[in-house]
Amino acid sequence: MRTLPFLNILVCGIGGQGVMTAAEILAQTASDLGFDVKKTEIAGMAQRGGVVTSHVRIGPKVLSPVIAPGQADILAGFEVAEALRWSDQVRPGGLIVVNTQRLVPPVVSGGLYAYPDDPLAQLKATGTTVTAVDAAEIAATLGDRRLINSVMLGAMACALPFPPGALENKIVARFQAKRPELAVLNRQAFAAGSGVAQ
Repeated sequence: MRTLPFLNILVCGIGGQGVMTAAEILAQTASDLGFDVKKTEIAGMAQRGGVVTSHVRIGPKVLSPVIAPGQADILAGFEVAEALRWSDQVRPGGLIVVNTQRLVPPVVSGGLYAYPDDPLAQLKATGTTVTAVDAAEIAATLGDRRLINSVMLGAMACALPFPPGALENKIVARFQAKRPELAVLNRQAFAAGSGVAQ
């Protein structure tokens, strides 16, 4: 668990991966524990598999929801090439938690951009600490690809300024009343992500 006066988390990925849900869970958990939190997102063409980003800022008093360039403490990349694209937003000494899944967004399939040959190697070459997680494979093994966001939250939990259990309980609470079977799966996904990050 980190003890910083402020924490800037940039979450990025492709529409449908649960980027905005993960950001909302982070913000709600921090708020419930007494932190001031500001959050903003850019969804673009998310519903069509486009790029999605969300800024989550946590601290004693946060004035702006937008993370200044190069000031992200944690980059949570739900898709590996998107993580590479946003990696210059991470401060020196920051952390990148990246899902190794490769998804081709419309800007690539439409021929506007080329997909990098080895985005994970390029990320590691930046000198930033990188935690690589095959969140898609873990989610598939648990039987539901929608669990990617819980895996990713588990993988970054120890870098947050509150106990990992508080984040886990917030995830589980979303499903406990109406879908208890999903609560169990999400708890397993969180634990799997936490295990990879240790």
